[in-house]
Amino acid sequence: MKRQNSGFTLVEIAIVLVIVGLLIGGVLKGQEMITNAKLKRIESDNAGIAAAMFSYQDRYLQLPGDDSAASTRFDAYSAGGTPVGTKADGQGNGVIGDGTDWDASVELANWAANVEADETSKFFAHLRAAGLIPGGATDTTRPTNAYGGLIGIQDGALLIAGHVTIFGQIEGPIAKIIEARLDDGAPESGRIQADETDETMDAGAASSIIAGAGYSDAERYNLAFRL
Repeated sequence: MKRQNSGFTLVEIAIVLVIVGLLIGGVLKGQEMITNAKLKRIESDNAGIAAAMFSYQDRYLQLPGDDSAASTRFDAYSAGGTPVGTKADGQGNGVIGDGTDWDASVELANWAANVEADETSKFFAHLRAAGLIPGGATDTTRPTNAYGGLIGIQDGALLIAGHVTIFGQIEGPIAKIIEARLDDGAPESGRIQADETDETMDAGAASSIIAGAGYSDAERYNLAFRL
């Protein structure tokens, strides 16, 4: 008596292929939804920081971080907390920072030790003191963006005049999408410009990206948004 080898029928194979296809489609759709959510968070974070800054300026007639009267304006500073007194004040010259101090690796100030922080860090502390963003008045911690990089602010970045917000560690493919949605698509021009994360974004300096080269999927970037 012959033994008959059993196998999958064409119908069974087709059903398996359909299931696999649905699973792959679901995974890809999920990744797309996550990416879109992160992109929307970057856009909303940028808009929220701008709104908070202008609200502070309207209320106190000075810029957060640069506020030369913060030590007398907020009880958290004037009541003898840390930072003490004028350590919490900015220069009051209408400029947040000098254009080179946005990088947290340079300054990471310890206010608990009464060490003076730079104006980029004071920016977030003053906004917290005013109740415009969550947190305590002596907290200089910079927020993180959806891709894990820090958010900073400074006067000038690359060739952008005026104050800009900077989002660090943005992946190349995401930077391309943001540029296409909000600007001209070129990393070296427009209201959004970029440097690779191993570069410094000094005010008035040209982008380290070669003009016309565009974004690389293998790189991460610091994106500067003009306010």
